[in-house]
Amino acid sequence: MELPEKIIAAMQEIFSTMVMMEVEAGEPGQIPPSPLVESISGVIGLAGTHKGVLAIHLPNRVAMAITGSFLGMEVDEINGDVEDAVGELANMLGGNVKSILSEKGRDIDLSLPTTISGREYGFQSAREVEKILLPFVCAEGNFFVELQLER
Repeated sequence: MELPEKIIAAMQEIFSTMVMMEVEAGEPGQIPPSPLVESISGVIGLAGTHKGVLAIHLPNRVAMAITGSFLGMEVDEINGDVEDAVGELANMLGGNVKSILSEKGRDIDLSLPTTISGREYGFQSAREVEKILLPFVCAEGNFFVELQLER
């Protein structure tokens, strides 16, 4: 199984067991809007034998629905609960990606999760990176997982 397929499987497992929602892989080749609009991104840094960034880019309405399902409560604004839930989602996926990349004995450390949100913002690396962009679909809409690894 290739890296993108493993990330898709990890996301599906995280969503079904932790978030209590189903997600499916979207159409390959889809890209997130640039700049991201009315969105929130959960970001984890990777350091060690693999250096890079893992990000989950969620439109606000999708992030609120995921947070509501994750926490079992109604969420109607981007607040600390949403930021925490999106950060934790990135953290869980980061742990999975670390395991996937470390299968061959590679050592990787993860940063603490951070979130970025706003009406309009960009997300790009300052370095030469290999970029894996995976679209996902859930009942509330589409979102993206982005993995950037330095070459």
